[in-house]
Amino acid sequence: MTRAGSSGAEMPELDGAGLRIGIISARFNDHVVVPLRDGARRALARTGVADGDITEAWVPGAFELPLAAKALAQTGKVDAVICLGTVIRGDTPHFDYVCNEAARGIQRAQLDTGVPVMFGVLTVDTEQQALDRVEGRVMTNKGEEAAEGAVEMALLLKCLRA
Repeated sequence: MTRAGSSGAEMPELDGAGLRIGIISARFNDHVVVPLRDGARRALARTGVADGDITEAWVPGAFELPLAAKALAQTGKVDAVICLGTVIRGDTPHFDYVCNEAARGIQRAQLDTGVPVMFGVLTVDTEQQALDRVEGRVMTNKGEEAAEGAVEMALLLKCLRA
């Protein structure tokens, strides 16, 4: 399955053996976030990341993801962090505030710490759009994509810093 907007370039072979990965998940909309997390764990296993090298934590919602991600990244115990959440548009501007600040905070966490922090937060208009992104029938599970990105970035940074 090709990702939307993909150049068609081959995905590099990812060997995550020995990598330590953090997963921070938001409980709000957990009926969508749990399948995102499960997809991330599947992709990590597929790339060779050992189950014992995965640290998981849960936060109340997407707004809290950046702080937890930054705190975990600062410990030096992980090579990358995956942030997972789902924000579904409602009738008020709350959606925009949460999405914008989650994105800004996650970017800031990785730039401040030098540890890749993946944005696996679904920002969708409807619950069905969220489900489409985790069920794997319409498109790839976005948790899997975030995990693959985490492994790829952790490997790239190890190479660049060597």
